[in-house]
Amino acid sequence: MVLSLPRTVIVLGLVSFLNDTASEMITPLLPLFLTSVLGAGPAAVGLVEGVAEATASLLKLLSGRLADRGWNLKRMVLGGYGVSNTARPLIGLALGWGWVLLLRFLDRVGKGIRTSPRDALISTSIDHRNRGRAFGLHRALDNAGAMLGPLLAFLLLNQGFSMGHVFLWSVIPGVLVVLLLGLGLQSQPVVASCAKPASLRWRVLDQRVRTLILAAGGLALAAAPEAFLVLWASDRGLRISWVPLLWAAASAVKALVAAPAGMLSDRLGRFPVLVGGWSVRVVLLLALAWSSGSRGAALTWVLFLSYAATLAATEGAERALIGDAAARREQGTAFGLYHMTVGLAALPGAVLFGGIWQLWGAAAAFGASAVIALLSVLLLARAGRRPGRFPADRDHSRPG
Repeated sequence: MVLSLPRTVIVLGLVSFLNDTASEMITPLLPLFLTSVLGAGPAAVGLVEGVAEATASLLKLLSGRLADRGWNLKRMVLGGYGVSNTARPLIGLALGWGWVLLLRFLDRVGKGIRTSPRDALISTSIDHRNRGRAFGLHRALDNAGAMLGPLLAFLLLNQGFSMGHVFLWSVIPGVLVVLLLGLGLQSQPVVASCAKPASLRWRVLDQRVRTLILAAGGLALAAAPEAFLVLWASDRGLRISWVPLLWAAASAVKALVAAPAGMLSDRLGRFPVLVGGWSVRVVLLLALAWSSGSRGAALTWVLFLSYAATLAATEGAERALIGDAAARREQGTAFGLYHMTVGLAALPGAVLFGGIWQLWGAAAAFGASAVIALLSVLLLARAGRRPGRFPADRDHSRPG
């Protein structure tokens, strides 16, 4: 079934697998590297991640606009991955947290440049009947790389390598990313083939894609950051030595769930999968709140991995719905708005979650997230009842 997908989808899926392998060799260790090796404080850690994620979120909209205006998609994707995989390993040579801030900024610049054009390439390379399967496969391979990266870091650390050396070793999958893109991705500016570029106006987008973007932003605002999930697990008695393995296991669950869930959205429809998956996430947030004061290794693993599964269950359907609802000349802009909204909403969401946790405890934080997530589910469910066909249903693109 994988081989029946267009070459573009398969190549970009493998690229994401390799890139996340490289990225996740670093991400779980970065806060420890900043604090224990470079002597940075918690405020510096927050500044590094805040600047990085805000940069990526804003650039995703800009890159989507440029894709719709005729820029070569392969060059944008190749350039974005190239910048990230050049800057990221150099963090291992940093002598101060200021250098980490600069390199992390460049890493996220690369992510911002590549994400919207990449999703537009996937969306326009396949028709709407198999779009969920395409995005599901992409997310599955992405999460498989996120599983492999921490395991490789764990093995290298146990062989006596320092964290800085582990970061430098990430250059190997990074080089493979650039080679695979350069040799394997066909140079077809698919979205740029439209005669007229899209206008950057909110109202030109389909009503349902606007609702999805707003609802997804609300869900990002309600999301429990993974750092706090690790803290929750630690408070319940999980040993620190198990954290990398729990992180890898969560990525493995996401990889197993993403592809079947994307295919299910092709059969049942995007909205049933999204509303169902988001609703289960609300239930799990309430379960996390309920269990915050108790202990037990088995329940900790079950809830942590179940929450990870709900994140992956809707990733493919969300992106496929954007591709369905946006006309061809709006694909890059629509994906850019989606990624920017989700990324920017996650920043105040993390601050809100942490503030509630500090003032009233973990149970209150997870409970507040559940309430906000429920509002997003209701907003999306209302949009799903609206009749009509999406522009993409009438404008199938060529597989490639």
